[in-house]
Amino acid sequence: MDIKTYLVDKKEDIKNLDIKPRLLDFPATNLIVSIIGPRRAGKTYSLYDFIINKKSLKESEYIFINFEDEAIQSADRSNLLKIVSFHEELYGKEPDYIFLDEVQAMDKWERFVYTLFERKKYRIFITGSSSKLLSKEIVTELRGRSTSLVVFPFSFKEIVLIKKVEIKKFYSTKEENRIKNLLLNYLKIGGFPDIVLCEAESKRFFRDYMDLIVFKDLVERFHIRNIFLMKFIVNNALNTFAKEFSIHKLYLTLKSQNIKVSKKTLYSYVSLLEDTMFSFSLNKFSFSLRESMLTTSKIYINDPGLVNISLRLNFGENTGRLMENLVFLELFREGKEIYYWKDYQQNEVDFVLKEGLKVKQLIQVCYSLEDEETRKREIKGLLKASKELKCNNLLIISWDEEEEIKQDNKLIKVVPLWKWLLS
Repeated sequence: MDIKTYLVDKKEDIKNLDIKPRLLDFPATNLIVSIIGPRRAGKTYSLYDFIINKKSLKESEYIFINFEDEAIQSADRSNLLKIVSFHEELYGKEPDYIFLDEVQAMDKWERFVYTLFERKKYRIFITGSSSKLLSKEIVTELRGRSTSLVVFPFSFKEIVLIKKVEIKKFYSTKEENRIKNLLLNYLKIGGFPDIVLCEAESKRFFRDYMDLIVFKDLVERFHIRNIFLMKFIVNNALNTFAKEFSIHKLYLTLKSQNIKVSKKTLYSYVSLLEDTMFSFSLNKFSFSLRESMLTTSKIYINDPGLVNISLRLNFGENTGRLMENLVFLELFREGKEIYYWKDYQQNEVDFVLKEGLKVKQLIQVCYSLEDEETRKREIKGLLKASKELKCNNLLIISWDEEEEIKQDNKLIKVVPLWKWLLS
């Protein structure tokens, strides 16, 4: 197949896709837009969404190339460099948009992208595969020429829209029950497109996903020899989700089992998990940035289903932690500056939201406040942090409780998770 036929056929394929809209804000910029995110989160899908739903692009307005397609891999590089000329020959005009999917599959891809960018005529979007080109490496290669859009698995609000549930201010009991059922299912199986749209069997999907993360993205990509250690760290990250993740404790555990490893190696391996966006670290709050960076972090995983199914959790006992993980992902998705807070008496607040030099909101997440001890603990943490951090915007996110708590001249709002996610 020649390049011109490929360009036409690819658009025909895209036109026939049933693409559900995603809630993604594509940056309005003349810079190259690098679509980054966890493996299998739907980076290519987001480009289709942009073409079909967000812009309704005509075939004459864009070029789409997937560099892993056989027709492109077998093409001469000289012909690939002529794609704009081929497009102009076919449609009588130059394209406005150029989409380059799985760009790492092209040798010296950055030169190709630079050449297109320097013409200052097109909006360029690229994606890359984690197994060969990490998100941060794309940004590094295109330094000064690109901006990033992070794509995660479907959010809960996107799931609700896919299921054709109208998002509004007031809901009937029946509507509310359906939303809570969708949320319960979302905490169990997550939002990866293969599961949501293609109905992939979740246990098999996540088993394969873990193999891809450990072996493709980590072991093969970074030539890691100690596979046991990498697996140990991955499993430890999963087991510790929504909790403090201590490299020092990890080091002592391994040492007690006569496994020799340096702390430097452990830090390096944990950093690789973050580079592939498998997990995320949350620093403890401090007004000193250096002190905050040196404290023990909490760890969160990129999708609730990945945690729940990989660990085969007792779901009822871990719903609160899964809720907390989900709240973190939502805050991270929105680009918030987030920390957790803990004092010397072990009073804790799950999330501290900071804007500039000020703390804007304090958030606790718990399944229920019915238990009196739980209620006291959650409120006490918020009140202590409120006084120390000078913040009166206090929130508790529960499963389905809703109330206002007034204590010590403070107002604490309690809202259901589903309502917070859809607000």
